[in-house]
This record gives sequence, C-alpha cells and structure tokens, in this order.
Amino acid sequence: MPRVRSLAALAVAAASLLLGPMADPAAAVTTTTYESDVIKYANVERAKRDRVRVSPSACLDSYAERWARNMAAKRRLYHQNLGPILATCKLSEVGENIAFGFGSGKSVTAAWMASPPHRANLLNSRHRLIGVGAVKDKYGCWWVSEVLGRRF
Repeated sequence: MPRVRSLAALAVAAASLLLGPMADPAAAVTTTTYESDVIKYANVERAKRDRVRVSPSACLDSYAERWARNMAAKRRLYHQNLGPILATCKLSEVGENIAFGFGSGKSVTAAWMASPPHRANLLNSRHRLIGVGAVKDKYGCWWVSEVLGRRF
C-alpha cells in the first residue's frame, strides 16, 4: 500500500510568526531562482546527513507549481490531496511541505528544517524526487509547495 505523508503546515506558519519571514533582496529573487534554491538547499541539508540527493521531477513539479498558484490565489495555506500525485507520478511514497512569506529558497528551507515534521519530510531517506512551486502573490508574498517522493 502506498504511503502518503501529509505534514501539517501549522509548524511552518508558527515558525514564520516566531522567526519572521527571512527576506532577501527582492530584486535578486525570481520564481526560477527561488525554486532552484529550494532544491539546492534541500540537497545541502540532505548531504549534511548523508542522504541521497533528490532529483527534479517534472511530474512532481507540475503538482507543486499548480498548488503554489492555488494557495497564492486563495491566500490560504493548506495541503493538496496527495493521492492523485501517487497515481499520476507512479510513486510509492509522497510528502509535501508548504509555506508562505519567506523571501528565498534558502530561508524557506531553513524554516522547514526548524520544524520537526517538515524536517523529517525533507530528510526522509526514501525520497529521491522533488518538485517545487513558488508563486509571488499580488502583495509580494511568496507561496511555496515542495513535493517529495519515491517511485516504485
């Protein structure tokens, strides 16, 4: 039976309130650099703990991008149904981290690492694939979905 892991976004929201969004110079951050940096810093954290690097997945990326757009449009932080991702992307396991308000891929990854459930998801040794969606809403706030998984 496929294992679905959906971790609560509350911890990242709480971290955001406690730590505050860690904004980087806005001019330097584009959607492409934001998403690339999430993958880069996920792999930095995984390498520090002898975890296998996660590789970008077009399938996971499409779900992550769609979900980031959805959250930004509704200005609401909530998880997507991961069941369709398991089936469509042919995965045996999937997990998601979401956040809002962090100004860079580095800062959102730091917030996830500060949250035990999100950290566990990011460092899950079974995960091999990653997709990232980052969208800036009309108020300049970033909304992010990081989807991690493993194929059969």
